[in-house]
Amino acid sequence: MPSSKIESIYLGGGTPSILSQAELDAIFSEIYKYFDVVEGAEITLESNPDDLDAKRLDELRNSQINRLSIGVQSFRDEDLKWMNRAHSAKEAIESIKLAKQIGFNSLSIDLIYGTPNLSNEAWKSNIVQAIDLGVNHISSYCLTVETKTALSHFIEKGKIEQLSEEQASQQFDILLDTLEKNGFEQYEISNFAKDGNYAVHNTNYWMNKPYLGIGPSAHSFNQKERSWNIANNIMYAEAIEKNELPLETEVLSMANKLNEYVMTSLRTKWGCDLKYIETHFGYKYADQIEQQAYQHLLKKHLIKDGQTLFISREGKFFSDGIASDLFLL
Repeated sequence: MPSSKIESIYLGGGTPSILSQAELDAIFSEIYKYFDVVEGAEITLESNPDDLDAKRLDELRNSQINRLSIGVQSFRDEDLKWMNRAHSAKEAIESIKLAKQIGFNSLSIDLIYGTPNLSNEAWKSNIVQAIDLGVNHISSYCLTVETKTALSHFIEKGKIEQLSEEQASQQFDILLDTLEKNGFEQYEISNFAKDGNYAVHNTNYWMNKPYLGIGPSAHSFNQKERSWNIANNIMYAEAIEKNELPLETEVLSMANKLNEYVMTSLRTKWGCDLKYIETHFGYKYADQIEQQAYQHLLKKHLIKDGQTLFISREGKFFSDGIASDLFLL
């Protein structure tokens, strides 16, 4: 890994925007000391709107950071309160305006749909607000209910209304229609870019490129193995002080690698290349996947162009299920 050229650096997970200027400088000093970072590498900082006042943004602009990913989630105070977010809609709007004024031309925001009490009209107004603010990248995700979480408990107890898959699907269509009409390209199921401002970091992940994760809970991938660091901050720090790597590693089987390629490639505009599968995994597997794709081709949820499978507009909301139907068991 140290000999590899680094195309992107992503500071995320938790709240890296609370790091001081000195702490950021120390991190980048170590990265540039041990790794070959290409000129013009994409260097992204995840941030919360309430952390981004003019002083902080000016500090970040004078660091190596050249891209911000702002966790807006919604431009409606009622949504933010329901999500237990610390910022307000006003702070979200102001953080984006300030970031642009200070010179951050590469901005991504997150938006969530499918939440209780979010009407289709309110959802569209969220999207239009983002467009009007001039961001050039939007990541948008449907709210999912994980088991054993507070949200799942409240739904089970009837304190929160069960989420509607039909309405979530309608809001996904509104997302696609509104962004497409305003010059955004859906280059991955949940990611939209204007003027080709694809996220290098995310695109490398979908393209099966290796990555190194540093810090508690961080994941790494070298195309043969996947590893993940322990989540406990104190235990992680103690292990590092002992010059130990506190991680677990999984050696990926051929089926793991193929299934991951199918999952990630189908989510993108570039599709799943059967010729690539034939070359790297063998003809019988390319043939098997094509046969398993047949039912989705009939439903027009998949499209085959030459030797490449693409998820159709009608199938995009069900992309994960479609991909899993093509997996090797």
